[in-house]
Amino acid sequence: MDSSAKLVRVARFPCLRALMWAGDQLYAARGYEVLRAIVNDPLDVSWQSVARFRPMFRRRLSVSNRFTARLFRDGFHALAVLPSGGLIGAVPGAILTLRPGETEFRVTHAITRGTRPLHITAAPNGNIYWGEYFDNAARDEVHIFASTDAGETWNVAYTFPKGAIRHVHNIVHDPWGDCLWILTGDSGDECRILRATCDFTGVEVVMQGNQQARAVAAVPTEDALYFSTDTPLESNYVYRLDRNAALTRLAPISSSSIYGCRVGSHVFFSTMVELSEVNTDVYVRVYGTHLANGASWHPLLAWKKDVLPMGLFQYGNAFLPDGENSTPYLAVSTIAVESDDMTTSLCRLE
Repeated sequence: MDSSAKLVRVARFPCLRALMWAGDQLYAARGYEVLRAIVNDPLDVSWQSVARFRPMFRRRLSVSNRFTARLFRDGFHALAVLPSGGLIGAVPGAILTLRPGETEFRVTHAITRGTRPLHITAAPNGNIYWGEYFDNAARDEVHIFASTDAGETWNVAYTFPKGAIRHVHNIVHDPWGDCLWILTGDSGDECRILRATCDFTGVEVVMQGNQQARAVAAVPTEDALYFSTDTPLESNYVYRLDRNAALTRLAPISSSSIYGCRVGSHVFFSTMVELSEVNTDVYVRVYGTHLANGASWHPLLAWKKDVLPMGLFQYGNAFLPDGENSTPYLAVSTIAVESDDMTTSLCRLE
């Protein structure tokens, strides 16, 4: 990617958080409502309501104001689209299921540890996975849950024993490797990148034991896995792990990173404002590269963190939706930033 390349915003949608691509269809949430739009012409995007979830009264009240919605982490935080057209979503305290043709999500699993997983992953065979994400100060055992019946029931597919990890950051399906990448944290040997078969009969550790194995965002490509680190304790980088397990450090990034995606032949990672002695940048940034020149990464977008305290009102961040994107547009949703709080933008690379 040429250092003069830039991302240009071509559309802006306030009060929407982009969650998931399915080809040229972009799914987004407005509070506890999921909407969908076909993205062909960014100047002519029409959002259609897909379905809603009816939370408890307190959350119906708090989600109606953007400051209380941020304070209580309201709304959808993850979404997966099934081959059947059904949807699986994560909201505070619950995993939700939507059957094809229905318009209201149902709770199919109550979350008792933590509030929600960071991501939900659907494999092409219809299996769905998510890992427990909770504080886990006691380092209790941690489960990965799976469903083989379109989200109607959930069973433990794999368990990390007590003391092994703190929590699961992400599970990423790799269509080229026909496997799952599992990312965990947060300290010492708890930081792991594992490769698992889709039925969890085989699980192997690929990286482990330091903050450079602490990751949340990973993007599989034909010949490698790209990932970014998520540590407040050391400098953060983008890495490339090839199919022979050779690791290459590609480029530094300005802060912790927990979202990544692919758009055509480009890969992007975003950073969040998580201030520490090492992470001093007060800007949320998006970095990108062309896969033909994957060692050349450049910051392409930036937003300054707003003045509200991050512990209460969330870290400044740029969410990059999961899924397979067949359009030439990058969707990015920002939160806790000065100019585009709780806003989704469509951007084109120029």
